[in-house]
Parts: sequence; structure tokens; C-alpha cells
Amino acid sequence: MSARRTRISLRGWGGVAAMAVACALTAVFALLLPLTRGGDGSTGVGGPGLATGVQARADTCTDPERSLKPSGDESGAAVEAIKKRGYLVVGVDQNSYHWGYRDPNKKSSELEGFDIDLAHEIAQKILGDRDLIRFRAIPTNQRIPAIKNGNVDMVVRTMTISCDRLKDVAFSTAYFQTGQQVLAPKTSSITGYDKSLAGKRICTAAGSTAFDRLDADRRAGTLAPGADISTTVPNQLDCLVRLQLGEVDAVVTDSALAAGQAAQDPTVELKGTPFTKEFYGVAMKRGTDDLVRRVNKVLEDFRKDGGWQDSYDVWLKDGLGAASGPPAPKYK
Repeated sequence: MSARRTRISLRGWGGVAAMAVACALTAVFALLLPLTRGGDGSTGVGGPGLATGVQARADTCTDPERSLKPSGDESGAAVEAIKKRGYLVVGVDQNSYHWGYRDPNKKSSELEGFDIDLAHEIAQKILGDRDLIRFRAIPTNQRIPAIKNGNVDMVVRTMTISCDRLKDVAFSTAYFQTGQQVLAPKTSSITGYDKSLAGKRICTAAGSTAFDRLDADRRAGTLAPGADISTTVPNQLDCLVRLQLGEVDAVVTDSALAAGQAAQDPTVELKGTPFTKEFYGVAMKRGTDDLVRRVNKVLEDFRKDGGWQDSYDVWLKDGLGAASGPPAPKYK
């Protein structure tokens, strides 16, 4: 697995200009994302013949991290469709530092990061080859549509499990714990998710749990007075560019993503502490229960065999510190 290779020292993006260029190219890369093997990567598992079970009903959801019990059985319709096709189609990010990104300081155009390692692990366990995979770059606000439309088999893209999202997609067990946090310039008077945000311009990604929380707090009257949350962007990295250009005063995003952005730009830092507790999961189409169970089996092995820790140590340890390990799975 790629997480076990020797770590290569990484440098930042080289300032505002490079970041702006990277964001401008996002749409182009989404169309030109290279494929590791033959085929156009356009076929998902959304066609006829899928299992008809539903993972959870969001209207009775009280513990969204609970998922279906793991299984190594590969005779279900969704898994069989993937095996018959011969490759896995996975929606990912390509500009989240150390999660799913292209290092501009490397000649290789391959995607790398923690989520990319996990996607390769799923391909390895289902198809017997980690490279039998098609990556599709998907903006934050297009993750759920890509799954529902059958454009991807799954999304592995720092996607928070939530009751609202269970109305639209199914989730694996949690593979990472995080929480919302504020990112701002080191010289800023902002101290965290508190009254210091009064009158400040805050950027979030459209369709993100960060925006949902800020919007809920605004409606409840608990958001700092005068805080402006009108700036939303398709991709989280765009918020960092807006911050660098002085168009916003702060960014609210998952602490894990914020740590990666702080590593890219030494002029910004995380402010305060995380003010929510959230978990990332692999998102799949509702009704593909056999695929959900198979992915949960992959995650179970990934936790036990040291793969999760190896990948964490390569990509995330420097920014987030030592980890106590992956979150314990919860099953129904």
C-alpha cells in the first residue's frame, strides 16, 4: 500500500498566485483526471439489479455513525457489478492537502493522501489490485449528486456522516474523527468560534456541514452578531484563496482539512478548538447494502492490520500530532 512507502518531504504551493492557479485548474482537472487503466470511468453502479434494502431512515436517525455489519461476501448485485466491470469508480478531492491532492512539486500526476490510500485499499480488497480504480474529481457540493446519479460507486472525500445526508446516501462506518474549527491569519484578532467573529466575513464550502452549522446558529441567534456567512465556494480550497486575497476574514471547515491548509500557508493558523464532533465515512448509493457491508469489512481490516495507522503517520501526523487510532466502528 502507498502509505507504507518512505515519506517524501513536501513544500507549500508557493503563495497566493499558485493557489489561485490551482483553483482555476480544478474544473479542467475534473475533466482530464487521468485513468490508471483502460475505460472512461463513466459507469457507476446505479443501474438496474441493485439490492433494494435501505441502510437507514434519516427521520428516525439518532446515531448516524451506525452502519451495516461488515461482510466479506461478494455475491451481492452492487459488488458483482463492480467486479464485472473490472474497476472501481471513486469520487475524490484533488486539492485537499494530505487527503486527496496533486503535489505541484512532483513530476508525477498521481493523486495522493489519506483518502486516496483508503480508496486504493478498497480496490485491492474487492478487485485484487489497488490500481483497478478510476478517480473522478468532485467538488464538495457535487458529492451527493454524483452518488445518486450513479456517476461513481462511492465517494471517499472527507465526507462527514450526518442524519441529513442519510436521506440521500448510505455510509460506511466512521474512518476518521474531526470537528469544525476556525482558520484565520495569525495576525487576526479572531480567537475561535466565539464573539471575536462579530462583523467578520466567513467562508465555507457549499453543501458542507460547516455551512449547515453556521446557518443553523445564525437562524438560532447564537452566531456572533454581524458575522457574514454569505461567501460559499464549490471547493474548500477556494476558501483559503479567498482568505489569502483578503476577501474574507476567516474560514470554517473540518479541523483536519484546516490543519492541511495551515501547513500549506504558514501565515494562517487554527483558532480556538473544534466546536463540533464529526466523523468521516465512505458514501455510497442507498440500497447498495452489499457494497456497504463489503466496504465496512475493508475498513475493519484496515484498522486491525495497521494500514490506517501507517497512512495516518505518512500524511497527517505532522499536522495533527500523534493519533490514538481510528474511531471504533458502530454497527446496527
